[in-house]
Amino acid sequence: MTDDSSPARRLRHELADTLRAQRQIVSPAVDKAFRTVPREMFVPVGTSLEIVYSVDSPVITKTDEHGAHISSVSATYIQARMIEMAAIAPGMTVLEIGSGGYNAALLAEVVGSSGHVVSVDIDREITERARDLLGRAGYGGRVTVVQADAEHPISGFEQFDRILVTVGAWDVFPAWLDQLTATGILVVPLRMNGVTRTIAFQRHGDHLASIDVELAGFVPMRGEGAHAERTFLLPDRHGKQLKLQFDSGAPEPISELDGVLATEPVSVWSGVTIANGVSFADLHLWLAAFLPGFCRVGAAPDTDLASQLGKSWFPFGVVRDGSFAYLAVRPALNGGGVEFGATAYGSHGRAAATALTEQVEAWDRHGRSCEPAFQFWPTGSQPALSPGHSAVLTKHHGAVSISWPQAG
Repeated sequence: MTDDSSPARRLRHELADTLRAQRQIVSPAVDKAFRTVPREMFVPVGTSLEIVYSVDSPVITKTDEHGAHISSVSATYIQARMIEMAAIAPGMTVLEIGSGGYNAALLAEVVGSSGHVVSVDIDREITERARDLLGRAGYGGRVTVVQADAEHPISGFEQFDRILVTVGAWDVFPAWLDQLTATGILVVPLRMNGVTRTIAFQRHGDHLASIDVELAGFVPMRGEGAHAERTFLLPDRHGKQLKLQFDSGAPEPISELDGVLATEPVSVWSGVTIANGVSFADLHLWLAAFLPGFCRVGAAPDTDLASQLGKSWFPFGVVRDGSFAYLAVRPALNGGGVEFGATAYGSHGRAAATALTEQVEAWDRHGRSCEPAFQFWPTGSQPALSPGHSAVLTKHHGAVSISWPQAG
């Protein structure tokens, strides 16, 4: 085991105390795991203990040749939440998809000596590192590390009581359902038209239904199951570029946007306000579900848009009829909040901005006061939508429905 130095031990207990106070940890077994496993052993040498034991700081462990993050030790709050969402108990067999070592060690503590953890990753370098670190930390006999593409069944194992996917997934693969017990729980960060929610699914007849949801982002899945977004670079009048990313269904022909940022912008305001410090993350999900032409937008710091928007930048927009609009805000509530709107460019910019603000208004009427529910319908099943406002997003191996319940 590690030499458990006093500063690391103190920060470990402080982290567990914080996660308990924030209700990310609720069970004694998870609390004990966070107080026991030495997180500092699983991060790159030289990482400060303050970062290691912070609540919301992931630690990157591998990047690709372009600097993109391809492996990390996730933020502690989401690791705690995912284990709690899965309702893991002693004696269970748990599959972790996406290796790093630390999370597998936490899982091993929770399932105890009578359970077992299998951790799988497509990257041999990552699995070798995880295997080595788990062995050094004393978990080598309690975690089986497998190098494989987790889109396919994990050879040598039949079914798992719980499956935790710790990489961003675009789909739910048949192998996951085949290897999940009839009463099992799948926890997966699922990307839906560019917006991700970490969802705990349980079987419900011929489909999966959400039982818990958390907001978090993850490095994307690699391998055969990876789903690449379509990315378009949109130059401004100085040759600087905006990045438009479409999860699926990019409008054609995209060439109609050429030169659009050189046109005079127009803004349309919704009348919908929100106080400072109040989350509106589900507005993004509503737009992803109901706004045709929805896209994520990236603006480099030296672009006109970034300089104009400053702290008001929210990276979502819409493309339609050769025009582009993005979600914008302006001060409201006597300085205590903002009003949502849209700013657009192009000959049909006002129509694009209006389409966006109409969905903001719809969210305000129908989705703002209630939590959405999620269901996954494997190929061969027919989505049965709940009363209220629902959208269905097609995947390769089925469909995801997102439903806001009807008020009343």
